[in-house]
Amino acid sequence: MGTVSLPDTWVYALRLPHDPRAARVARMTVRTVLGSHGRHEALEAVELLTSELVTNAYRHTHGPASLRLTALADGRLRVGVWDSHPRIPAPFGDPPWDRLPPVPADAESGRGLHLVQEYADWWGGFRIGDGPLERGAGKLLWFEVGAWTRTGHVNGAGRPAKRAGAGASTRDGRGGSRGG
Repeated sequence: MGTVSLPDTWVYALRLPHDPRAARVARMTVRTVLGSHGRHEALEAVELLTSELVTNAYRHTHGPASLRLTALADGRLRVGVWDSHPRIPAPFGDPPWDRLPPVPADAESGRGLHLVQEYADWWGGFRIGDGPLERGAGKLLWFEVGAWTRTGHVNGAGRPAKRAGAGASTRDGRGGSRGG
């Protein structure tokens, strides 16, 4: 009899109500899923960035949000957060992606998307249902950690290797921006 091996790829999805506790529930879910799959090296970065995107969804919309956590076959982790507002913020949206305004040192908020630029290997966003005859169904913002480096090894701790320059972000879900 052969042994059963667990799949390297998986997907978890969670619907979140418009509630101030949603970010905490998302963090707890990410911690449980990554811990269960032995992905401890990416836990801190994924937990932090997921919390930031879910918090933004709560603060800037009036409806529910959804979280989707995916392990891809090459070792990357992709997290997507959907919300009902169609506006895509920088660095996910229109150019210039890498020019977020600086956050004042005494500011109590506004650092979340800077953290995505710092800790994610890739990120992107696209509108859902934004055609001329469609009513619009919000947007999906996503990021990835654990990308393969040039040496073929998965980056440790979900922290990206710094790259020169920034790539182009697409809003159609086929690509993304390189962090750093």
